[in-house]
Amino acid sequence: KSCNRGIFMEKRTSNYEKMKNEMASAFLHYDQEQMIHKYSLKSDDAYLYIPFVGRDYRIDRYTGAVQQVNGAVILEADYNEAMTIYDVLCYAKAGCHPAGTLVNMNSLSSVRTGSLSGSGNFFQKTIDYFQGKTDLLSSACKALGGVEEKGGDVAFRLDIFSFLPMTLRFWDADDEFPASLQILVDKNILDYMHYETMMFALSHVMARLKEEASRVKG
Repeated sequence: KSCNRGIFMEKRTSNYEKMKNEMASAFLHYDQEQMIHKYSLKSDDAYLYIPFVGRDYRIDRYTGAVQQVNGAVILEADYNEAMTIYDVLCYAKAGCHPAGTLVNMNSLSSVRTGSLSGSGNFFQKTIDYFQGKTDLLSSACKALGGVEEKGGDVAFRLDIFSFLPMTLRFWDADDEFPASLQILVDKNILDYMHYETMMFALSHVMARLKEEASRVKG
């Protein structure tokens, strides 16, 4: 059984890498100057640069590869990172712009039956991780450049991208209710990315919060 599981995991990883490589190739067929203008991206002859959830990324202009830039450390972007960045750069609607109004992500009709449906709790692992640790969640949000807001036991405005904010609200468990997490996104977010890509983007936000929390815990 363990051998079969290993084969399955290897195949799944290979499929992820295959899709990422396909998107890198597809990226090269899009107008990079249009991307630069559309999002006011920094660029040079070799790379386009884009911040994503509190960290800098670069896209190779000749291979399409997405890399995470953490000071002097350069790492290959993982699947969620790369696919979100490709979607925003390549598939966003012409003339897309933030609505300036944030809505509960479950109110977006096109995600009601998808992976982000309220019928299941996509964020349960994150809720469990931060239950009883509101100070740790607050510190993690601040590390990502979050701006504190009202509502919940912890509430912060965070940037998915510099042009696309979200709000996170967390209520810790008490005698009557379990811990819960609410995510508000820009009303026009689906003009920037497919609804499936929201799963990748928000998965990455949750991963980054846990990463920053682990730094605080030491």
